[in-house]
Amino acid sequence: MLFEQIRSGGCLSYLIGCDDSCAALIVDPHLDQLDRYIALVAERGMRVHYVAETHTHADHFSAARELGKALDAKIVTHRASPAPFANVRVDDGEQIHIGKLRMRVLHTPGHTADSCSFVFEDRVLTGDTLLIGGTGRTDLPTGDPDQLFDSLFGKLLELDDAMRVYPAHDYKERNSTTIGAEKQTNLRLKKTERKDFVALMRGLDMKMPVHLTEALRTNCSGGKTVAQLIAEASREVVFMDMHEVARHIERGDRDLVLLDVREKEAFDRGHLPGAKHVPRGQLELRVDKELPDPNARILAYCQVGRVSTLATATLRTMGFQRAIALDGGYDAWVAAGLPVTA
Repeated sequence: MLFEQIRSGGCLSYLIGCDDSCAALIVDPHLDQLDRYIALVAERGMRVHYVAETHTHADHFSAARELGKALDAKIVTHRASPAPFANVRVDDGEQIHIGKLRMRVLHTPGHTADSCSFVFEDRVLTGDTLLIGGTGRTDLPTGDPDQLFDSLFGKLLELDDAMRVYPAHDYKERNSTTIGAEKQTNLRLKKTERKDFVALMRGLDMKMPVHLTEALRTNCSGGKTVAQLIAEASREVVFMDMHEVARHIERGDRDLVLLDVREKEAFDRGHLPGAKHVPRGQLELRVDKELPDPNARILAYCQVGRVSTLATATLRTMGFQRAIALDGGYDAWVAAGLPVTA
């Protein structure tokens, strides 16, 4: 059995494969590690049949949809998952076969309504239901402390004490634990009475995840993150170093049209010498009037370089094939001591 844990900060994902058949499964993939999963699968000589999610994540962006497309794999979620891109929906007690491996599904709601744990012969992937020295929180959308109590004490803690536990998160560089160890040392599991456990969970005052709204939007809908949009745009455009741009300005090069895509207030406070101004939100509507030559070499810039990357991709889509983006933004330009005008 191939079993590899992939860490991205405090997020843990897994590559699990059958040695005999080379069939594989990826669990809880993180979008930041997309290329790593693809490279790892190729390096290990595996073919991924399934990409599975233990639950709808609220603290990071899932790579399940992208991996499903890239690896021609089925996406597995609990039937209660809102993800529209899932194409294998499972429920409690059902099995997924990965070559000769058998993965049993336990529906373990509480952290979220669609939370599952995946049980193999000697280990269990618990998602955010059971963590090392803790449990998943219940104050996020669809969380329920009563359900979490049942999932823990009625399902997971009934597994063999020797069963290894691999969670979806750990922020202390720990890799795994066992059911027996958690029974002995996990303070939340000492609250064996339902009312005490529920009171404990409801009394927790935890900081909300930084990307909560965006993560839930993308993971529930299959939409794209802002970072994805910028990354995709950056693969379609060409950039120019700010010092090269400064040399063009110094030479009075009229072949390079500078385009400031910030809002008017920012432009009025200061901009690159000779720059035209079209806010990003008005670009599609004003571009033909402001930039009548589709063959012009246009350099777009913004405050930090992200909006201008999107603007440049839009310009290229509209037919301005010589459009390029400033490598960096106005803030970096000013910090480098390069010329500005107001």
